[in-house]
Amino acid sequence: MDSYKRWVRRNRDYVHSLESLANGLTWLLPERFSDSEIGPEAVTSILGMITALNEHIIDTTPVQTRTGGGEPLSFPFSLCITLLKDLETLVEVVAQQLYGEENKWNFIAITEATKVLLRLAVLQKSGYKMLLHGGESTNDGRDSDDFDARRNEFASNPGQHGVSGVLSNNHGQDPYNLEGRALFALNRFGENARTVTGPSWLHRVQHQEATMEPPTTVSETPTLYTLSKKGTPGGLFFMGEVLFILRPLIYVLLIRKYGARSWLPWLASLVVDLIGNGSSSLVSVLWHNSNVFHLLNLEKHELKRRKLLWVLYLMRDPFFTKYTSQRLAGTQKLLEPVPIIGLLTEKLVELLVGAQTRYTYMSGS
Repeated sequence: MDSYKRWVRRNRDYVHSLESLANGLTWLLPERFSDSEIGPEAVTSILGMITALNEHIIDTTPVQTRTGGGEPLSFPFSLCITLLKDLETLVEVVAQQLYGEENKWNFIAITEATKVLLRLAVLQKSGYKMLLHGGESTNDGRDSDDFDARRNEFASNPGQHGVSGVLSNNHGQDPYNLEGRALFALNRFGENARTVTGPSWLHRVQHQEATMEPPTTVSETPTLYTLSKKGTPGGLFFMGEVLFILRPLIYVLLIRKYGARSWLPWLASLVVDLIGNGSSSLVSVLWHNSNVFHLLNLEKHELKRRKLLWVLYLMRDPFFTKYTSQRLAGTQKLLEPVPIIGLLTEKLVELLVGAQTRYTYMSGS
């Protein structure tokens, strides 16, 4: 296993290209959306799980610190969520074939309940920060734009911050970046050169580094009490995250009781989404300049991503059967005489209609 990890980390670009090609070809598998064929979905799920494991191996590449140690290990909740999402379509197809259309919702509900527990664990572990991509990405409380801003600041005034200051503010991101390694080597060279100039210089450098890199302290684990001290924005944010996590489970439980063709699950899911996203967006708008509560750029992008998922309501029954399917059929008929475009449109509509039959493709969870 260690040999495989080393190979994946050394050949990350090749692995990414191969995975993208394999995952793209799965859409062309025969009988991809057949009710009786489990094989294509099994292939898709296995490829997705392998991709997730490879990404986890690359993301957890050990970063050596000055003391020679690596990053602390923890239970990979995010990886479990990704693997479960890759597996849930296969669970749906197998349950439908073995137990029927009505009973498959029991297994889907179990899958969604498991994801709820994992996401609540991620939410608590992160200190009640916004979940990124449903908990599949780690929210460490830092913006992706931080390093670029600090790098520009260093370029405009390198004497004020120094190489060591820039490196200390990199937060360990992208350890294989050539520029980062060059700056690190330059910093080490400078430190070695200072050691021969006298004890006073060495003492000054050590004092400067100690000032720029204060010792890390163990932070207190956040609780609902510490979150509640943020007042109204904290409460709205927490409510929005909990509703975002619970929405898929609520939707499935209502479908299990009233059926997929009922408007009640569709409307209830939409209302939960509106309230949840509305609460988080309200925090972003009203308290964006407040010291009490502040959303990172990554979190603002996540809110936009969640709103884009509302498009899936057009593909969910009963809205799809009543409205969307007719529009797709009309568009296909209109473009059918056009060479090439008509053929591509027919294939696209076929894929959309087939994907719509799978809950897990349209759940947005």
